[in-house]
Amino acid sequence: MKTTFSRTLVALAVFLLAALLLVGLSFQLLVRGYLVDQTVQRLQQDSSALAKLASAYASEGQLTDRTFLINLSLVAGIADSDAVICDAEGRILTCSDAPFGCEHQGLVLSEEYLQELLSQDFVKTAGVIGGLYKDPRYGVSCPIRSQNGNILGFVVTSTPTAFTAGVSQWISDTFLLVSLLVVAVFMVAVFIYARKHSYPLREMAKAANDFGHGNLKARVSRHANDPREVQELTLAFNNMAVSLEKSEYQRQEFVANVSHELKTPMTTIGGYVDGILDGTIPPEEQTRYLQIVSDETKRLNRLVRSMLDISRLQEQGGIPEEKKTRFDLSECAGQVLITLEKPIVSKNLNVQVDMPEYPLFTNACRDSITQVFYNLLDNAVKFCPAGGTLGLKIRKGGNKAYVTISNDGQTIPPEELPFLFDRFHKLDKSRSENRDGWGLGLYIVKTIICSHGENISVTSQAGVTEFTFTLPVVN
Repeated sequence: MKTTFSRTLVALAVFLLAALLLVGLSFQLLVRGYLVDQTVQRLQQDSSALAKLASAYASEGQLTDRTFLINLSLVAGIADSDAVICDAEGRILTCSDAPFGCEHQGLVLSEEYLQELLSQDFVKTAGVIGGLYKDPRYGVSCPIRSQNGNILGFVVTSTPTAFTAGVSQWISDTFLLVSLLVVAVFMVAVFIYARKHSYPLREMAKAANDFGHGNLKARVSRHANDPREVQELTLAFNNMAVSLEKSEYQRQEFVANVSHELKTPMTTIGGYVDGILDGTIPPEEQTRYLQIVSDETKRLNRLVRSMLDISRLQEQGGIPEEKKTRFDLSECAGQVLITLEKPIVSKNLNVQVDMPEYPLFTNACRDSITQVFYNLLDNAVKFCPAGGTLGLKIRKGGNKAYVTISNDGQTIPPEELPFLFDRFHKLDKSRSENRDGWGLGLYIVKTIICSHGENISVTSQAGVTEFTFTLPVVN
């Protein structure tokens, strides 16, 4: 299966090769143009020199003289070109490659080519020159003039194009070979570099795969020589792994706690109902046991309702602004305190209330804050000994309202304080006492306060436990 790295590497290699070939083609065209220009310029110089030489001999009628033919062959050989001497009618008299007799003697230049020679000082051509040669050539022709300017004949110098084409081909082959070598070295270097620097990513993939197979302890190692982005990604991955492990632990703990809490009432309800159905419980006792079944059913209903409230708050991720209203915090707390009058009186508690004499308004979800007051005050009454003190204090500090609910009783151990707001946490690990509670009250309180963007804390010293939370103050 192709990976993103392999596809990227191949794409980069193709782009690099294409760029090198484009540069090579441009370089080849420049070199080829330069070679052609130099060749034509050299042929022009050669033809001009030969025309002067031929003019000197032609003025004395010695164009076919042995000395001229030897000089013609010598000059053309030094110039590394071929030269052909024609008379004024375009008939070829001799050539440099066989001055004492060649196959070109007797041939006549084409009329069209001859007319160009008559009208110009130099005629530059590329290809087959006037039917003289079978192979393509670069050629330069010029007239042979006497001292008074009359045309005595023509000189045609040429050289095969094969040399220039050969140089161009050699350059192309060399550049292509070098390009392929550069691409090969590039791919090897990039492969080694990428493999080295992609090791953390492969390690993350392995850790993620381990997570998918249930290994929540998998982590990615951090290396000091890794790039900063990779180190940040490694740190974020490990933080996510810790969070997932914690969430999984909480989920397992939640399932275990719910199972434990449901087991006792369900067993009680099932046992009593079976006892009534099979006659084990006599008719005169059935009403009492049915009342127990009813109480246990109500407890289960409260548990389900509390769990639904928690789920709703967590799904919302916060209290929507449209559900927030402006209300008097002191009035809300007083109304909740009145609803608890019966248990307060039955335990003969000393209630100390410290509230502002003026209304203290806040902007929050009133129903949720009422539940916070109820849960905290109900807990305070429940754990306060008979004849103890129950405290409710509300004060303003800056743009915040600070609410403190306290009660006398047993001091909570310091190691237990951080866990008081956890789900199903109870100081009594056996859960045999306080059967009316599920350990969800304080968790709901913290969830509500946090969903308002506020804070809640707890202290317990010298037999006094205090819960303090904040809410915003509005005019």
